[in-house]
Amino acid sequence: MSLATLDDTQLYRVTDVMRLLRMSRTVIYEQIRSGRLRSVKQGRARLITAKGIRNYIALLEKEAEEAA
Repeated sequence: MSLATLDDTQLYRVTDVMRLLRMSRTVIYEQIRSGRLRSVKQGRARLITAKGIRNYIALLEKEAEEAA
């Protein structure tokens, strides 16, 4: 799975997002708690939409541009 093949109709588990973004579980959950990475809950599972992943990447890019 790669970022280029994100399916807008699919929900991704935290473990999938960890691989896609190359971030630890702790960092992913910190970003979710802070509201920077949007997620939904289905039963006990925490899921992230493709749009949520794209928005998070856009936020990181914006922050990097502003810091430069």
